[in-house]
Amino acid sequence: MSRLLQMRFWQLPSVLAVVACTSGCPMIPPMTQTTVGGQTLPSAYYLRDDVQYFPAGPEFQLTNEVQAHEEYRLQQQAIEDGLDVDIAP
Repeated sequence: MSRLLQMRFWQLPSVLAVVACTSGCPMIPPMTQTTVGGQTLPSAYYLRDDVQYFPAGPEFQLTNEVQAHEEYRLQQQAIEDGLDVDIAP
C-alpha cells in the first residue's frame, strides 16, 4: 500500500495543505482591504482590479411613485366625470 493511503485521517488535511501551497494553488483568496493603525487601506492589487460601473439613476428618486399617483388621480377624476375607466394595469 502506498504511504498516503496508510496515513491516519487527521494527517490528511495537513498533507493536502502542504501540497496545495507548494503547487502554487492559493488556499485563501487575496483580501480586498486591510486595516493598519485604524486606517482602511486598499488592496495591493487595486490597480488591476475590475471596477464595477453603476450608471447614474434619475435625480428624483420617487419617479415611479409620482407616476402612479398621477395615474390614480386621473382614474379618480374619470370616475367622477362618469367616463368608462380601464382599471387594469
